[in-house]
Amino acid sequence: MNIQPNSIEELQATVTQHQRLMVKGGGSKQPLSAKRPETTVIDLSSLSGMIEYQPAEFTFTALAGTRLEAVEEQLAENNQFLPFDPPLVAAGATLGGTVAAGLSGPGRFRYGGVRDFLLGVAFIDAQGRLVRAGGRVVKNAAGFDLAKLMVGSLGGYGALVELSFKVFPKPDGTITIKSSFSDLKHALEAMVKVSTAPLDLYALEVQPLSDETLLLARLGGPADTLLKRIDRLKDLIGHGEAIEGQKERDFWWDERHFKWAPADYALVKVPLTYRRVLRLDAILDQADALRRYSVGANLAWVAWPGSLEVLDGFLNQLDLSGLVVGGKEPASQLGVRRGESFARRVKQALDPQGRWVEV
Repeated sequence: MNIQPNSIEELQATVTQHQRLMVKGGGSKQPLSAKRPETTVIDLSSLSGMIEYQPAEFTFTALAGTRLEAVEEQLAENNQFLPFDPPLVAAGATLGGTVAAGLSGPGRFRYGGVRDFLLGVAFIDAQGRLVRAGGRVVKNAAGFDLAKLMVGSLGGYGALVELSFKVFPKPDGTITIKSSFSDLKHALEAMVKVSTAPLDLYALEVQPLSDETLLLARLGGPADTLLKRIDRLKDLIGHGEAIEGQKERDFWWDERHFKWAPADYALVKVPLTYRRVLRLDAILDQADALRRYSVGANLAWVAWPGSLEVLDGFLNQLDLSGLVVGGKEPASQLGVRRGESFARRVKQALDPQGRWVEV
């Protein structure tokens, strides 16, 4: 059964009337929103719209079903943006879905991830109660930060209905240096050298291709400082091609939307560290998987062509975890499950009846 409530009150009534529930937003992450057996799917797309936006305070509050595309358009009118570069904007990703899946894009390298910009949430718990956590303004607060627990919760603790974020002013300009290396090892060595230099990089990515490996370093800020910083970056790497203007912006937009990943492949997010990249890449290369090492190689995006059971086994061997966010298989978590004991305690506190299906 699919239900699409038009108000928070309708959602509360739905929760109390059904025993097994899961939430669906914009459907941009198909494996996470695929229906589970004997489960009522709650479509939150009607709970959409900006509640409050204060450009002078660099904060906004919106309903969870609000599409990121609409949010970014409104922020752009005041030359502001969400610096963590949320993925899958054009695919219909929503604020609630982005928080529940815990997804951030290339800008996480400079600014931090979605967790760092979330100020507060409101959600419906297993008893149909409206629970508020955090706030709508940027301030220090003592106590347990329940709002942050909703990041990456995959709908297992309740249905997000309202979210508050802080935003930043857009940089005056951005430039990317693309450098080619003969193999992944040398690209990673250059990446480490660049990442430890005082360059204030916005994004840092490594892309293994069939005949070369690319290092992409993005700079942003006042136009009068960019050229000097670009020269310093080129000196550190030893070579590189500058990408500017619309071509540069289109490149990073395509990265946020995984244009490099075939539609029939599973798209998997794998947290890691750069020291573990070579071991993982050897396996991925042998399996003909496509991949990108993002956020200074602290995160891998993997386009996997085969059975997810095989990838699950590989990740377990390497003591890594994975989250399936794209593809046709209704899988979600792979590899090692971290923090399960803590998550179970939170689940017991917020959903003792087990109404919210854990995907």
